Amino acid sequence: MSACVPARTADSDRTERTHPPHSPPTGPRRFRIAGADLSASIAVFLIALPLSLGIALATGAPLQAGLVAAAVGGLVAGRLGGSPLQVSGPAAGLTVVTADLIQQYGWRTTCAITVLAGLAQLGLGCLRVARGALAVSPAIVHGMLAGIGVTIAVAQLHIVLGGTPQSSVPDNLRALPAQLANLHPAALSVSVLTLALLLLWPRLPGRAGRVARAVPAALVAVTGATAVAAAAGLVLPKVELPSWRNHALAGLPDGPVLGLAAAVLTTTLVCSVQSLLGAVAVDKLASNRPGPARVGRSDLDRELLGQGAANIVSGSLGGLPVAGVAVRSSANVHAGAVSRNSTMLHGAFVVVAALLMVPLLELIPLASLAALVMAVGIQMVSLHHIRTVTRHREVLVYAATTLGVVSLGVLEGVALGIAVAVGVALHRLTRTRITHEEREGVHHVHVRGQLTFLAVPRLSRALHLVPHGADAVVALDGSFMDHAAYETLQDWQSTHTARGGTVEITGRRAGIRIAEPATLTGHHPEDGTEESGASGADCRCRPWTAWRNHQCERPQSGPGGAGPSAPDEDEPEPSGTGGHELVRGISTFQRNTAPLVRGELARLAREGQRPTQLFLTCADSRLVTSMITSSGPGDLFVVRNVGNLVPPPGEESGDDSVAAAIEYAVEVLAVRSITVCGHSGCGAMQALLDSDPDGAETPLRRWLRHGLPSLEHMGDANRSWARLAGRAPADAVEQLCLTNVVQQLEHLRAHASVARALEKGALELHGLYFHVGEAQAYLLTERDGEGVFDRVRAVDLAV
Repeated sequence: MSACVPARTADSDRTERTHPPHSPPTGPRRFRIAGADLSASIAVFLIALPLSLGIALATGAPLQAGLVAAAVGGLVAGRLGGSPLQVSGPAAGLTVVTADLIQQYGWRTTCAITVLAGLAQLGLGCLRVARGALAVSPAIVHGMLAGIGVTIAVAQLHIVLGGTPQSSVPDNLRALPAQLANLHPAALSVSVLTLALLLLWPRLPGRAGRVARAVPAALVAVTGATAVAAAAGLVLPKVELPSWRNHALAGLPDGPVLGLAAAVLTTTLVCSVQSLLGAVAVDKLASNRPGPARVGRSDLDRELLGQGAANIVSGSLGGLPVAGVAVRSSANVHAGAVSRNSTMLHGAFVVVAALLMVPLLELIPLASLAALVMAVGIQMVSLHHIRTVTRHREVLVYAATTLGVVSLGVLEGVALGIAVAVGVALHRLTRTRITHEEREGVHHVHVRGQLTFLAVPRLSRALHLVPHGADAVVALDGSFMDHAAYETLQDWQSTHTARGGTVEITGRRAGIRIAEPATLTGHHPEDGTEESGASGADCRCRPWTAWRNHQCERPQSGPGGAGPSAPDEDEPEPSGTGGHELVRGISTFQRNTAPLVRGELARLAREGQRPTQLFLTCADSRLVTSMITSSGPGDLFVVRNVGNLVPPPGEESGDDSVAAAIEYAVEVLAVRSITVCGHSGCGAMQALLDSDPDGAETPLRRWLRHGLPSLEHMGDANRSWARLAGRAPADAVEQLCLTNVVQQLEHLRAHASVARALEKGALELHGLYFHVGEAQAYLLTERDGEGVFDRVRAVDLAV
């Protein structure tokens, strides 16, 4: 049997890059904890402590089990997991699952189920299927969490009112009128005070409010309610933490095999999906926060392995199931954590509190913890998620999953949501409308929806309504066409054009966008030629390559063989080759592209430009910004110059054009990000390296002086060199190109408008490097104080 070997971690890769295998050792590295990690760990600990006790209370588990899970989640999952900033521990999303297991099997068997779920997670991590969890529809995930939130809130409402919750949501709802008739005033008052502090504390106004908000609202709410209850002498059930000597550990599973298997499957599913989606969300939060500190993207397979190890340890020690927790993770990111040390420190603080703070914890009223957990449950029903799924027409999937979890259980509710999602997808796939009408002698066939083999009979009937020799327009308004539909449309078009008719394919699937290029082509009545995109049928280029080095050549009759095609009769014949190519390109735009973009450009002309990004790059002719960024009109505010330089502000004889563009973009257009993009083989960087100090003063030399700090940066022995996707730059020119991006970002921060926007958190700065020969973009990140350009892959976008 082969042992499971975890994937190479980012930490180990970074170590190998720093110390190559054949290089002499540089001595042991001292363990250091950044100040940001220390402060963030304290903030997370203050949130985790009351929430861990509250979630344990909601599940019916021993209260110490919540502290065990919080400590193990911080220490084990924090050290072994693949998401450095995600905080793991007892999660509200697992409350319903754990409560059902405790009620059905008892606490010791529930701990054993947690251990088995951890082993299952280890197996899934070894199989490297973590990213497959992201294929689950967000509507199902959000619906599952909403159903769990409703179940938590309804159950905890009974404790808030001074009673005892029932085993299910229907039972709790039926018992609610009797509970309202027998209120416990002391419990209700403590709960209301807790909820009021939770709601009002984050909204304290003024400078004092900003200072006070540094203390987590959950800690303030529970502490305030506890202090008031103690001062008023209220008699209430309080936290009871038995001696650790009597703490119950995991026992052997006891129950029917199928039931235990279903329990392990449910726990594994909820723990894994919540942790993996949480890791993706943490990546987004970390990448969007201001400041130069950047943390690498999560390794989802390693995260699954870390969560599995944490559940094994937590279950063995008598703790609750462990998963990534959104509230604590977002607090960790917003508090400025820069590494996994923050998560691990928070776990250590929980251990200290569990051992030394028992007398203080036992003063907390259970009603206060119930109110805290009820508020968390209500927040799990997110209005933002409901609006999102409604906008994407998946509200039926969301509602079915939510109702299934509330009425049937988590596993059953998720299965119901998956079934509804499959049904909705099949319904959309088969719901294709095909219409035919004749207008002014032209036959229009309009296809709305996806073209699959199921729609081929209707498509064929509509196409055969077009008479032989007639002009036809087929409008395809869908994003997918399978091979059967493609063959049907292609065969009909070939037959129809052979009999003297004309066919124009329009819409998203027109021309070159169909799988087999240069076959379905649009017919242009003006000159009788068929074109696919911007090029003729004999052209091997793509539609977006109508540039000088890619002009297509059509066969020319005569002994000369193939040669450049003659200009169109209606186009002027300018003098010089370059002028002819320019006019031909403009003519192609007016004929093919302008009709497609005229509506969008008319809207931009009315509304004005509102770009979200300033893109500052080199004037090199090989850099096509719209191609690299997949952007269109109105998306980018572009500044190009030789060497993608940003002159520092206030420099004598500086170039005000770049500074003016930066000020206009930040102050007037209010862009949200600025990207400095360098590229391989930059002539400006080569000129900097080859510059002669005694050479003649020319406009180019005067301009390139703004790149001298990059040259000094590269030669500074005290500063680390930029790296490219884990490897050293190929040569000095590439090293200077990379260093120049880092240096120009420093120049950007010195501009007053940029500094103000960064301080407000309204602006982000990005470094980008485009390798022309590889057609590959690299994004700048910060690792251990050195700039690393990481490869941007298509798989990253799927997250």
